[in-house]
Amino acid sequence: MNRVLSILLPSLLLAACGQTVQPPGTPAGPAGAQAPSRTIRAQATGHWVSGTYSNPYGARYYRLWVPAGYDGTTARPMMVMLHGCTQDGYDFAAGTRMNAIADTRNFLVLYPEQGTAYNAYDCWNWFYDVNQHRGSGEPSLIAGMIAWTKSNYRVDSARVGVAGLSAGAAMANIMGCTYPDQIRRVAAFAGIMYRGATTASGAGSTQSSGSIYDPNERGSSCASEMGSVRRVMPTLLFHGTADSTVSLTNTHQTGAQWAQTNDLAYDGLDDGDIDNTADATVSGSSCRSYTRYDYKNSATGAVVLQKYVISGLGHAWSGGSTAGSYTDPCGPDASALVVNFFGF
Repeated sequence: MNRVLSILLPSLLLAACGQTVQPPGTPAGPAGAQAPSRTIRAQATGHWVSGTYSNPYGARYYRLWVPAGYDGTTARPMMVMLHGCTQDGYDFAAGTRMNAIADTRNFLVLYPEQGTAYNAYDCWNWFYDVNQHRGSGEPSLIAGMIAWTKSNYRVDSARVGVAGLSAGAAMANIMGCTYPDQIRRVAAFAGIMYRGATTASGAGSTQSSGSIYDPNERGSSCASEMGSVRRVMPTLLFHGTADSTVSLTNTHQTGAQWAQTNDLAYDGLDDGDIDNTADATVSGSSCRSYTRYDYKNSATGAVVLQKYVISGLGHAWSGGSTAGSYTDPCGPDASALVVNFFGF
């Protein structure tokens, strides 16, 4: 274990997940291990496929949910779900109930797993430079898992999206910047913008107060990182106003970053076709009240970015199940909103 990581307190690394709302789920087991029967029953009628993906940057477990309706005759969408700290794929699936939706709508769900061998608290190491670029570190491992799934299952490449919570949300933003040819939509719940921190020591202050870096500059960096496969990346953001673990400032910065990235990705010009000023604001209530901000491409009228700010929600997945950790059953159903926004 890196010495810096070994001495960091939970307030730094575990901060990417916050106080436990529910005990963590089943720990990651060896490749091929089965989920507990209670988890399988909770996730409708599909089935799990588990394995390990390796490349020069290491090895990681993955858990793939194959929906009940998948028969291999038609290419199906795929959701990539990136867990938060102390979680694994089974736990994240139980808390978000994403597999049950997948069975209803017939899409695959891939759960890459970090593991304590690479971070003592199972956090994705989103704050290291090696993990913020294409072809290296953890993004390359996740992209490899996506490619493996595509080679073994019929996947609709135009409908692959990544969603994450906290440390997983920070990594989801990174995946949108580094692999836009693999990822076509991003959803980030209580996350941090692309390259919001570049060291472990800087991660804690970023989480608590927001990044010291300019979101516009980071948006331009993201567009540059996309390279020749640059594309507009529709993005859905969530954050609770009572989140004491990851500051709401981070989601506002993430929105500004993606507005700049998508403005450049649209026509190559920094001309404000897509900007960080909301074009519409909608207030609603679903157990908790919320405000949704819509950001459009002024040239096409299409909504490129949506941001939900949920009143009274802490560091938890809104509308989730207490069968998993870091969830709050109250509030708008984030999983359904993600699936609808992705067009699955």
